[in-house]
Amino acid sequence: RPVDDIITKRIFRDFDLQLEWMVERGANSGIFYHALEQPTHAIYWSALEMQVLDDANHPDSFLGVNGNRQAGTLYDLIPINPKTAKPFGEWNEARIVSRGPIVEHWLNGERVLRYERWTVAWFEMLRNSKFKDHNEFGALQQGHIGLQDHGDVVRFRNIRIRAL
Repeated sequence: RPVDDIITKRIFRDFDLQLEWMVERGANSGIFYHALEQPTHAIYWSALEMQVLDDANHPDSFLGVNGNRQAGTLYDLIPINPKTAKPFGEWNEARIVSRGPIVEHWLNGERVLRYERWTVAWFEMLRNSKFKDHNEFGALQQGHIGLQDHGDVVRFRNIRIRAL
């Protein structure tokens, strides 16, 4: 089956993205940013991902390290604190703010994650991750914003992107 990810036409460097998402039971998706459009590779080869997931019912929620595959996380890299995701069937408010090397993930009105890219520690974390063979991953300073088609029912609404 073809992948039907949706990406912006515009490329963003610094931005404030706000949207709402809701998943059905057991659903998995993601909000990608700083993606490189590549005809032979899926969006996750280059783009960072805020995880969109039914934490209680999707098996990926229980994999990874310290919950770093749950809703709101920097997928498979950095867990969130506090955990503020609402269960399947309820709307979640997500916000991603990217300003230079600093990125923040917000979920349901609370900042749940703040990290700095392009440091020695950043590149070491990437080298020790499942993304180590994806040369573009985590290195791009700008790119498309995308919503992932993972084959599950996920709804997005009230999508607003502001360049900073």
